[in-house]
Amino acid sequence: MEPIILASKSPQRQDILRRLNIPFICIPAETDEFFDTDLSPEQAVENIALRKAEAVLRSPLKINTPWIIAADTLIFSQGQPMGKPTDAEHARAMLRSYSGTSHRVITAICCYDEKLRHISTRTNSSEVFFKTLSDPEIEWFLSTGEWQGAAGGYRIQGTAACFITKINGSYSGIVGLPIYELYDILTEHGYVFS
Repeated sequence: MEPIILASKSPQRQDILRRLNIPFICIPAETDEFFDTDLSPEQAVENIALRKAEAVLRSPLKINTPWIIAADTLIFSQGQPMGKPTDAEHARAMLRSYSGTSHRVITAICCYDEKLRHISTRTNSSEVFFKTLSDPEIEWFLSTGEWQGAAGGYRIQGTAACFITKINGSYSGIVGLPIYELYDILTEHGYVFS
């Protein structure tokens, strides 16, 4: 299989590619993650993934491979984008907004195919249900530090899994790289899995 460029430093996205035996090189995208409120949540997340792919395309670090995969994940709670928490108090407020209810996790993938000079995107939307959280549970989670740098303040594969009662959608999409959409977008572009 041809190597792809993964426009991310996410260990979770790297792990998914390793499990699929897709060779890759990480070139993290240097771009802002501005959320455009004039767009639908799906379009706004796609827009961020597209900006990440374009940033790597322009990067002097880009190697000679025709494939760039970029992704972005955002959590929406009570209709509001959560982003990454700026501090523990911000993460605490996020967890309280999830308590006893559900929220949406949207991940968009952007694939740039240099041979065809074509960009495609796919979007995955899932729903995550949290149990009602007590203050000690929230404080315990915050003490782990897992909220730092995490979209929405948690990672489903970490300690927060203790609070998740069910999901509707794609586990890998919630992790940050939906496998079906990744496979679909690559096969559409003629990527050969072998």
